[in-house]
Amino acid sequence: MDFALPLENTENTLLAALTRQERWAQEQLYQQYYGKMMGICLRYAGSRDEALDLLHEGFIKVFQNISRFKPGTSLPAWIRTIMVNTCIDYYRKTIRRRTEDISEAHTLSNDDPDALSQLTEQEILAAVHELSPAYRAVFNLYVVEGFSHKEIADALQITESTSRSNLVKARIKLKEFFTVRRMQFDENGR
Repeated sequence: MDFALPLENTENTLLAALTRQERWAQEQLYQQYYGKMMGICLRYAGSRDEALDLLHEGFIKVFQNISRFKPGTSLPAWIRTIMVNTCIDYYRKTIRRRTEDISEAHTLSNDDPDALSQLTEQEILAAVHELSPAYRAVFNLYVVEGFSHKEIADALQITESTSRSNLVKARIKLKEFFTVRRMQFDENGR
């Protein structure tokens, strides 16, 4: 069955259909936001399959809570928030958290230039996937999502010092990963 939506009020028409749980509207929303939301899930997940599970769980939450969306606000931002929170919930359920002392984090930091600024998105994503789930979650929330350490601590139910420590360690791991890659690149003469 084909549907034509008028150009004006397309979002309002779509939202009304989503509220009525009409399948065509759910499919349209899924197709429209799949790529962007999958990118978010990939940053938090350990694998593509895990990211797809998070994506589907997030969209189920979107469909179940669409009546809570406030018209006039940004639908993509609302969906994005649900996806990030779904990833955080997953982290909480599956990962045991360690408490580490902030003094250890200070000894691990350095003032070398940021290697991330010279890399492609795919290279960074591959490296982020190599991080432990705890480091990956903090790195994504701080660097990508722009959360403060206090917000991360509240979201992940860890201390602020653990958040800072995990971020420092994630950066060190990423630097090591890219140093090895660069050495392999130089050895192969490419």
